[in-house]
Amino acid sequence: MEVNNWHKELTYDNWAPITVSGARPPARYKHAAAVVDEKLYIVGGSRNGRHLSDVQVFDLRSLTWSSLKLKADTGKDHDNSSQENLSAISGHNMIRWGEKLLILGGNSRGSSDTLTVQYIDIKTFQFGVIKTSGSVPVARVGQSATLVGSRVILFGGEDRSRKLLNDVHVLDLESMTWDMIKTSQTPPAPRYDHAAAMHGERYLMIFGGCSHSVFFNDLHLLDLQTMEWSQPQSQGDLASPRAGHAGITIDESWFIVGGGDNKNGCPETLVLNMSKLVWSVLNVVKQKDPLSSEGLSVCSGLIDGETYLFSFGGYNGRYSNEVFVMRPKEKDTLRPKIFQSPAAAAAAASVSSAYALSKSEKLDFMQLDDINPKSSVNGHHQDDATVKIEAIKEEKRLLELSITEVRAENSKLGGEIHEVNSTHAELTKELQSVQGQLVAERSRCFNLEAKIAELQKLLESMQSVEDQVQALRQKKSALDQEMEQAATAQRQSSGGVWRLFGGSEK
Repeated sequence: MEVNNWHKELTYDNWAPITVSGARPPARYKHAAAVVDEKLYIVGGSRNGRHLSDVQVFDLRSLTWSSLKLKADTGKDHDNSSQENLSAISGHNMIRWGEKLLILGGNSRGSSDTLTVQYIDIKTFQFGVIKTSGSVPVARVGQSATLVGSRVILFGGEDRSRKLLNDVHVLDLESMTWDMIKTSQTPPAPRYDHAAAMHGERYLMIFGGCSHSVFFNDLHLLDLQTMEWSQPQSQGDLASPRAGHAGITIDESWFIVGGGDNKNGCPETLVLNMSKLVWSVLNVVKQKDPLSSEGLSVCSGLIDGETYLFSFGGYNGRYSNEVFVMRPKEKDTLRPKIFQSPAAAAAAASVSSAYALSKSEKLDFMQLDDINPKSSVNGHHQDDATVKIEAIKEEKRLLELSITEVRAENSKLGGEIHEVNSTHAELTKELQSVQGQLVAERSRCFNLEAKIAELQKLLESMQSVEDQVQALRQKKSALDQEMEQAATAQRQSSGGVWRLFGGSEK
């Protein structure tokens, strides 16, 4: 196949390794990645405990790697007077803003106590540190940074003293000013190495991550209009706990790749329908595949007008420097999108579908074809009626599609309810068995307690007998002494008589 058209032969919804021409960059994880103009940029990362400072570029047309040589920006607008090279860094975020790649946070030597924002100009190949003002957050690693409009929403991470965070900060990219956001309701537990995404430019979604001892698989929402946290109930396939995973959104779909729990990697690529809050497993790789690694990166890019996903790096027992690509299948976009809270969206979808079903059963859309064409003047009314009829027919078709989809979902939910009921019945039987065992154990415990009480009484009586024996021993000892004294006295008196007789014989 031709190198420039390699992407056209990919199958949908499956990861495939890209055959690379020439040398590859050093393997790594906890780096940052972005696609700009059919080029994949990789910045920093970590390998064997050492932070990296290089910038690697992968050309998506020629499938070749190159190293980007940077030079310090000596302008007055940037704080880079003491920096000659890009800082070696890992656990950072990178966001494209115009012709710049913005690098936020991360772990690097000699970093300040507050979060640093660096930049790389991909046109001039200059780099520097951007001065920010306002309520600058503390330095951290493993946080999430999500772009919405001209703002970056920063959440969580781990500070330099290893304190876990769950605070929210906003950076205005126009003024480079930080604000700390006060939120209400219950926030996510403090965490790092999670994934974050925006839905409808209103809801910040947080998934997974870890503390120092717990790995999460929970989903949280922050309404950026009310600044209220919520934890909606998701459906579909089970999303296993993980940290160090990567996420990217395309329309209504949030793709989650890799991650792990420090014991095993997560081999499945998950997709969350952000409007319906339904998880599904898109594909599964082998357990030791680089795509089941922690600290890998995933980003999206356009080639010939079509969107592709690209993954690089990661660690699951060994460091990776491979590039993988996936061609996601386009989803149905005929139905109108309603941006509201997911819970409200789900409820509205059910109500709308039920309403559409009842109306479609009562209304005869064919009656619209009986409109008298003679009532038109110069054909204008007839044309208007025709347009309205076609529009209504199209609306009917869309409603019928929605009804079919809702019925399929109801059927699926019915099967799941039946399965849950069966599981509940089995658990009830098991509970009853356990309760019977508990009753038997309680009876056994009562018997043991009665025996223990008897033994205690016996021990008390034995103590009394022992005291009596001791008293008898003392009396016996005194009696023995008296008898011995009496015997001694008798011997002394008997000896005097014998002496008397002995003397008379002489």
